[in-house]
Amino acid sequence: MKTIVRILLAVLLALAGTVATTGTAASAAQLPGFVLSSSAAALPAELSPLATGRRVQYVSTNVNGGLITATGLVLTPKTGKQNKIVAWGHGTTGLADKCAPSTNQGVFWEEARIAVAELLSRGWTVAAPDYPGLGTPQPHPYLIGASEGRSLIDSVKAARNLDSALSTQYVVDGHSQGGQGALFASQLAPSYDGNLVLRGTASIAPLSNADVLAPFIPGTPAQGYFVMALYGVNAVEPTFQPFTYLAAPAEARVGVLQTGCLFEILDAYDELTAAQLVNGGVVPGAVLNKFRQYLNPGQTSPSAPVLIVHGTADEAVPFFLSEDYLVPQLKQQYPSLSVEFVPIPGANHDQAVIQSADLVADWIAARLA
Repeated sequence: MKTIVRILLAVLLALAGTVATTGTAASAAQLPGFVLSSSAAALPAELSPLATGRRVQYVSTNVNGGLITATGLVLTPKTGKQNKIVAWGHGTTGLADKCAPSTNQGVFWEEARIAVAELLSRGWTVAAPDYPGLGTPQPHPYLIGASEGRSLIDSVKAARNLDSALSTQYVVDGHSQGGQGALFASQLAPSYDGNLVLRGTASIAPLSNADVLAPFIPGTPAQGYFVMALYGVNAVEPTFQPFTYLAAPAEARVGVLQTGCLFEILDAYDELTAAQLVNGGVVPGAVLNKFRQYLNPGQTSPSAPVLIVHGTADEAVPFFLSEDYLVPQLKQQYPSLSVEFVPIPGANHDQAVIQSADLVADWIAARLA
C-alpha cells in the first residue's frame, strides 16, 4: 500500500505541482517530508570524502498550505555520525531549474561547500534543500521567507524519513537567502515542525529589511537581485506583475531568469541606469510594501536561540542591515530571545561564511549538546 501511495503522490505532484490534503493517501504518506524518491548523488570534491549523498524529492507545502514537491540533498557523514541534523540553507543561485544545487555543482558555491564540510566533520547529517521551484514544476518563490522556511523544515523531516535513527533535534543554518530562510524557519517551527525540536538558528549575512534596502538598488550592480525578487513575489501572488514596475530595458532582459543562474543574471542587469531598471528610476511604494510583507524576517519571534554573523565589508547584503536594523529589532521586540551577533571585520558576503565556519559549528555544537 505504501508503494502505491508513493507512486500516486509522485504522479499527482509532478503533474499538478500541488494537490489537496484529503483522503487516506495523504494521511498514509505523512505529507510534508514524505520522500517521493531517493537516489545516490555525486558530491563536490570537498564533500565526497566526508559524506555519502542522496538526492531526494519530497513533499513540502507552499505559503498557502497546498502540497508541492521539493528537492534537495541529504548528506550523511561517513565517520563519527552523531544522529543530529543540521538543515543548510544555500545562498542565491537563480530562479531556473538548472540552478538547483542538488543537480548543478556549479552553483553549490565554494563558501557553502566549506560550511557544509565543517558541519559534516562534526558528525551531523546535513539536509540541504534546493528550495521550491528549483528543479520542480512550480516557479521559485525567490526570497519568500515562508516558502524557504517550510522547505528547510521539511528537508529535516525527509532526512528522518530516510534514516529513522536520526534525532528529532535539529538546527537550521544558512547564508544570505538561506540565512533569511533560516530565520523564517525558526518563526514557523512551533506550528509547522511537528515532533521536531529546533535547538538553534544560525544566520550568516541574512537579507532583512528589504524595504529599507530596495530604494538604494537602482543603478547599482545589485539590480539583478531586485528583478529576481519581483518575480519571487509574483510566484506567490500572480496578480503582482513585475512588468508594471520594470522599465523597458529591464523587461527586455528577463529571459535570462530562465537561461542563466546568479552571475548571468547580475551581469545582464549590471550596467542599467536606475531609470532603465524601474519606471521613473525610483522603486515604488507598492513594491516596498510587498517586500516588507514577504521578505522581512522577524515579524514574529524566532522560536530558538539565534546567531547572526555578518561581514563588515559585505557588498551584497550590507552590514548595516544586521547591525542597525535586524539585531536591534529582534532584541527589542523579543527580549526573552537569545540573540548573538558576530561581525566579521573586513569580510565580504562570501568570506563571512568561510571565516566563520568553525565559529558557527561550535555554536551549533553547544545548541545540540
